[in-house]
Amino acid sequence: MKNVLITGGAGFIGSNFIRHILVKYPDYRITNLDKLTYCGNLDNLKDIEANKNYRFVKGDIADPRAVNELVRGVDVILNFAAETHVDRSIKDPAGFVRTNVFGTYTLLEAAKAGGAKLFVQISTDEVYGSISKGAFTESSPISPNSPYSAAKAGGDLLARSYFVTHGLPVIITRSSNNFGPYQYPEKVIPLFVTNLLDGGKVPLYADGSNVRDWLFVADNCEAIDAVMHKGRAGEVYNIGGGNEITNMELTRALLKLLDKGEECIEFVKDRPGHDKRYALDISKVKALGWKPRHDFKGALELTVDWYAKNRSWWEKLKTKY
Repeated sequence: MKNVLITGGAGFIGSNFIRHILVKYPDYRITNLDKLTYCGNLDNLKDIEANKNYRFVKGDIADPRAVNELVRGVDVILNFAAETHVDRSIKDPAGFVRTNVFGTYTLLEAAKAGGAKLFVQISTDEVYGSISKGAFTESSPISPNSPYSAAKAGGDLLARSYFVTHGLPVIITRSSNNFGPYQYPEKVIPLFVTNLLDGGKVPLYADGSNVRDWLFVADNCEAIDAVMHKGRAGEVYNIGGGNEITNMELTRALLKLLDKGEECIEFVKDRPGHDKRYALDISKVKALGWKPRHDFKGALELTVDWYAKNRSWWEKLKTKY
């Protein structure tokens, strides 16, 4: 598995994963294909751009010519490329369908033709929809509630179909909400942190009672690594952090870390179709020998500190939205 194609590697999780792989497996050769949309940022990988085993290619996963050329001789394809922001998907779903569905299809066709040994589809717990009690297992039915999650579910189903129909070795990972360094500041944690660092307010949906499970990005990278090397083709693996809290609890934790009061909270109208709660059963991925290493409090402190020390990284990004 030494020749690895990573799509969407200039984004948040993809860039963290590339760094993880190059450190842990210094003989692996990584090709990073990224379209560099607004949240794709080559600054995320400045520290490794000179690595002799890394190369960047600007391109679109929905472009067969670009993809077909790159998959030749590749052992593993990991598809991180996706449009991901729920609010944007509600306003303009077309790009989400193009990238998350048609782009995944284009990659799968190329992987099939090129004889890839493994295709890892990086997905989200949001494809399951909302759950009031208990936790989703990998056999839970998918019931997406936003154009974003519906498009991701479409990509997942295509990936599964290529395993069943064509025998393409496919694995799907579905993770809970990631956070950590290099996350584009439209997402809730970096948005709230950077707003507070700028002396602004934080927009909290409805009453803040929606529940999310938070997963530190480094832990997710280690889990994807375990799945890539030890996972079984045709399977889905849920990846979660075991850190279920309400959005209000998250907001108060960030306010405390930044020494701010609740007068900084601005309650805003709830998002249409806003899922109430996500929760994942992660026993299957734990059986591969993985478990999250970071406690939530410490990882959140590390994340806040990173944004405080890297103002120049996020200030120019906030002008894009």
